[in-house]
Amino acid sequence: MDVAHVVLLVLHIGGVVALLAGLLVQVRRPEKKVNGLMRDGVGTAFVAGLFLVGVLEAGDDPVDHTKIAVKFAIGLVLLVLVMANLRKEWIPAGLYWALLVLTLADVGVALA
Repeated sequence: MDVAHVVLLVLHIGGVVALLAGLLVQVRRPEKKVNGLMRDGVGTAFVAGLFLVGVLEAGDDPVDHTKIAVKFAIGLVLLVLVMANLRKEWIPAGLYWALLVLTLADVGVALA
């Protein structure tokens, strides 16, 4: 279980970092778009997070279900917004900043 936990945790963190990197490379660009790094990052983070919860539930340590529910909701919103705007040439600035704020909120919840 420890190996699975570590592998899934690394995949989850890597996915969040990829999503954040995909957002941050566009900060100075006038037209922002959903890129492949954001798509792959949010998908990896979401799926690895789901499996990570399964591994945590199978263990003996207590699990904070409130934190998991909040992270699931934020992750699902991020996933839907990224996938819904994947084929668009550009996204509105408000949507870009919402994606960035939601990603940072997800990280904040994870660290809290």
